[in-house]
Amino acid sequence: MSTSTRSPAPASHLTTTGWARGARQAIAASMPGRSSRLAWLAGAAVASSLVAACGTAAPGQPAAPTATVTETVTAAAPSAPASPSTAQSSAAAAPPSSAAPGGAAGLAACGTTALRITVDDSQAQGGAGNSYYPLNFTNTSGSACEMYGSPGVSFAASATAAGHQIGAAALRSDAFANTAVRLAPGQTAHAWLKVAVAANFPSSACQPVTAHWLRIYPPGETVAGYVSHTFSACSSASAVLLTVLPVRAGQGVAGVTP
Repeated sequence: MSTSTRSPAPASHLTTTGWARGARQAIAASMPGRSSRLAWLAGAAVASSLVAACGTAAPGQPAAPTATVTETVTAAAPSAPASPSTAQSSAAAAPPSSAAPGGAAGLAACGTTALRITVDDSQAQGGAGNSYYPLNFTNTSGSACEMYGSPGVSFAASATAAGHQIGAAALRSDAFANTAVRLAPGQTAHAWLKVAVAANFPSSACQPVTAHWLRIYPPGETVAGYVSHTFSACSSASAVLLTVLPVRAGQGVAGVTP
């Protein structure tokens, strides 16, 4: 006949179980009837909670796993720079109203006296009652500068400030956005000038004349430059023949606009 030996329960378990049993007996003895049963149930619940608590705290048992919360933080994209205004306006005898903004290196606007301005007839083209001429701006100074926006252009009676403006000044086109153009010494930027055929306007509305000069204000400048070129023009301000586009890097090339 074999005899089995039961391993004694762990001390922590015996102690906790005995404490719980004693608590239930004490409550049952002190509170008879229904109240006793309710108290017993409450005592049992407390005892069970204590047993569970003691059981998790017992040495040698694995601790409950710790939940890990991963928070993904997405860096906000840098704000895009605001698009410059390209509303169409009249480039009258007065220079453009807005100065060129400073570039990344804080470059100054290209001054009129630092630029050689030319009309490149070799790249001119025509069609649909208009002719297109690139106005080239070459930096003749020893320092880099920046151009931004559209020049102010009009016909002029002479190459001096005393020479009166002929007809309406050029409209600045809103078909293309303004772009900052950095000009190192010797580099060139250009802006396209559209010239409508004066003969397309009724003589009474145009009041045709011949203009021999263009008065040109580089963007942001208050001093005009002059280029000798002959055009059939309208002396009436109600007949707008000229439209100018924003400056772009390099010399103007026929078929490439703006």
